[in-house]
Amino acid sequence: MRFVFKTSYAQDIQLFRDRMDAFWYVLLAAAVALLPVVMSEYYVGETTWVFIYAICGVSLMVLVGYTGLISLGHAAFLGIGAYAHAFFIKHGVPWVAAVALAVVITTACGIIVGLPALRMSGIYLAIATLAFATIIQEVFSRWESVTHGFAGMPVEKPVIFGVSFAHDTAFYYLCLFFLVVSLWLTRNLLRAPTGRAWVAIRDSEIAAQSMGVNIAIYKSMAFAYSAALMGLAGALFAHKIAYLAPDIFTILLSIQLLLLVIVGGLGSLHGAVFGAIFVALLPPVIAILRDSIPATLSSVAGATGLSLFGAIGEGVGAFLRKPGVEAGIFGLILVLVILLEPLGMYGRWMKIRVYFSTFPMYKRATFKRQKTYMRSERLR
Repeated sequence: MRFVFKTSYAQDIQLFRDRMDAFWYVLLAAAVALLPVVMSEYYVGETTWVFIYAICGVSLMVLVGYTGLISLGHAAFLGIGAYAHAFFIKHGVPWVAAVALAVVITTACGIIVGLPALRMSGIYLAIATLAFATIIQEVFSRWESVTHGFAGMPVEKPVIFGVSFAHDTAFYYLCLFFLVVSLWLTRNLLRAPTGRAWVAIRDSEIAAQSMGVNIAIYKSMAFAYSAALMGLAGALFAHKIAYLAPDIFTILLSIQLLLLVIVGGLGSLHGAVFGAIFVALLPPVIAILRDSIPATLSSVAGATGLSLFGAIGEGVGAFLRKPGVEAGIFGLILVLVILLEPLGMYGRWMKIRVYFSTFPMYKRATFKRQKTYMRSERLR
């Protein structure tokens, strides 16, 4: 067993827990950097989606997991960043400047939307952000001079300082770079007084205010920073999807982003990455099962002479092809996670790690489930 004894406050807020922790992160970074060498082009593209969704997860994790503010409108910030970046690229603005302008615009929108958060919390804030997302989707549909409405807006491949990132592998490394930068900035911000203030607001606004935390300023900062990261993800999202349309940025996408942070594990940057892996890879897995299950059971039926297997395979394939099945599976998984593993995927990983690090003296009561409360359920 290996225990880390903390003897100073600086040790408590350092970037890595110890040298061994830093070694594993370096090893993980090397493995991720070498993935395109051993994977096919299709899987490189799917992994790129994981990076983009991870940036979205970090953005929403700052707001929901660390500040305790529920948002159902982050698909609108993603759309604002995507459309703003595509508009500037179309008008000849350099790529870096277009990304910076998209981030600035989404940050301004985040501050505007964050103003109601000063007087709202819980379900009321969620309704307000949902209304904002609905309004922005109508703007995307009606403002045809900028967004081209339902006709859609094509997005060119990124070219940075004369270097083209049109190939999937090049774009993979570009998204990986921005994910690492987002994680590094967010991690350092959470170790700073700003991050400590966000966590204090999440736990108790009254206690945070009694300690001198300016609730209005720090809530606005949380919305602004979260929107900025979502604007960055929107710029990468625009290039990945290659063609923007208003019906992409719906309430369903906002729910998927919220599902990402809940399934991954609230209050953890690791959870944002785990949730991104789940949200990005679940649709391809469903598509693979939709095609492979009928073929596998049909071959079994041919080998055994039992037509029942073939009928079951065709029924499962027909079910998975129905519209709305993917959203239903997302909802079912969300319910199961809340009931069976409220700490999310990262919480399960922590249990496994503690079990092996303390074996054979692991106690089942180490992670005894306790009732947790949403912000709107606490006494004010």
